[in-house]
Amino acid sequence: MTDIPDLRFEGKTPYEEYVHASVLASLQQPLTNDPNEMSFLVTTQVMELWLRLLVHEWRAARDALAKDDHEAAMDALRRSLSAHQALNDSWRPLAKLTPAQFNGFRAAFGHASGFQSAQYRQMEFLLGEKSRSMVQPHRGHTAVREALEETLAEPSLYDEVLRYLHRRGLPVPEHVLERDVTEAYTPDPGVEEAWRRIYAGPQHDPLVALAELLTDIAESVLRWRSDHLLATRRAMGAKSGSGGSPGVAWLEKRAARSVFPELWTARSHV
Repeated sequence: MTDIPDLRFEGKTPYEEYVHASVLASLQQPLTNDPNEMSFLVTTQVMELWLRLLVHEWRAARDALAKDDHEAAMDALRRSLSAHQALNDSWRPLAKLTPAQFNGFRAAFGHASGFQSAQYRQMEFLLGEKSRSMVQPHRGHTAVREALEETLAEPSLYDEVLRYLHRRGLPVPEHVLERDVTEAYTPDPGVEEAWRRIYAGPQHDPLVALAELLTDIAESVLRWRSDHLLATRRAMGAKSGSGGSPGVAWLEKRAARSVFPELWTARSHV
């Protein structure tokens, strides 16, 4: 006797039709015989999927806030936090590559670089890290370029958070609300004051819960950047990155950039 049901399907199984597992399994195409390259490929592709989910959830949260739907926004942000924690855990297979191990397959991917990831760029744009020059590497891929230009032109998640606070009576300055959303967000003392008032008020206020959830997300982003920096430094030291990127030097600058900056600075004034 067996507990396995005797199911026979014509063609693909329902699981395959839904998950497309065979398509996913076909996407790993190592260019060397080095045993570490498969791990590098799988890990990188898994990260791209987690980035894809983060972009989806942050857009959902942004759009919910634009409609003043606090609970839907919070649900999307909570889901994104779980996804980001999984993204951060994805570094583990690569975190301890030695220089010799990394060099075993590095030359195979030539000028490819994570710097060129369109999903990562979408994520950064949604955080408020806007840059028109970051669209240029994708100018040869029409669909990707157009998707990035669309996100560049839209308010970021943080822009919609601040508009939501303004509608709730917080003193977010008009010049912040009317800023050019295609430019990178810069910290503003008026926004800091808005967050200070939230934190100085009743701790059961839903806006405090929003602030803390955004802080959790910001912390996860900072940890991801830090883990990326450490894994790269461990695998290749201070050498230039692939694709012409500065490598560790560029990652150090990214790791130093704050996320939702006034959420951090406001704490000094509560």
